[in-house]
Amino acid sequence: MSQSAYAHSLEQRFGNMTPKAIIEVALAEEISGGLAAVSSFGADAAVLLHMIAEVDRNLPVIFLDTGKHFGETLDYRDALQADLGLTDIRVMLPDPDALVRLDPRGDLHESDTDACCAVRKVEPMARALEPFGAWMTGRKRFQAATRAALPVFEAVGPRLRINPLARWTGAEIGDYFRRHELRENPLVAYGYLSIGCFPCTRAVSPGEDARAGRWAGGTKTECGIHLNGLDAALNAPRPDVT
Repeated sequence: MSQSAYAHSLEQRFGNMTPKAIIEVALAEEISGGLAAVSSFGADAAVLLHMIAEVDRNLPVIFLDTGKHFGETLDYRDALQADLGLTDIRVMLPDPDALVRLDPRGDLHESDTDACCAVRKVEPMARALEPFGAWMTGRKRFQAATRAALPVFEAVGPRLRINPLARWTGAEIGDYFRRHELRENPLVAYGYLSIGCFPCTRAVSPGEDARAGRWAGGTKTECGIHLNGLDAALNAPRPDVT
């Protein structure tokens, strides 16, 4: 069975289950290479991470430290890890030689946001995911029009990407936060409903998509770690990110 057919089969059988049940299914599948989760420790991150901690707090959780995060996000990562008892947070950094070559002044985001994301997010994510056969994200359909048809299970080359919260609404996310008294990223209180790197993130206005504050004023809507380009990066020679 191809990976696409496998993902479709999983979607048909399990895609309508609760997010926690989907996590349990993913772990039970015994996927070759194993399973990890990816978290930005952003606005909604605590929901998926709380569910993961209830199922298996030793599951590897990958965090990309781009060098451009808000200080609040880094502090939140550490506090939430302690709250939930997560034991395996894997912090991935950009390749230092690539930064010297491609972004020596740290201002690449001002001229080429795609190139900045490639060196600070996509390549490090590819390195982090290389050992694994599947990974989970916290993406949800309601976050943006570009995610409106997001499946729970999808193939990325030979790997599987799982979005347990894909079908949840903003109301369900908020209710879960309240019921479990989860710690919230402090930037949410200031209107940051999708939190990335500080040079490319702003607060959103009432009525806007949650991700409207990311790369505002341009056509960019995704950093690349959730796009097909990640498959190419996963199969690219290391450490070349150009």
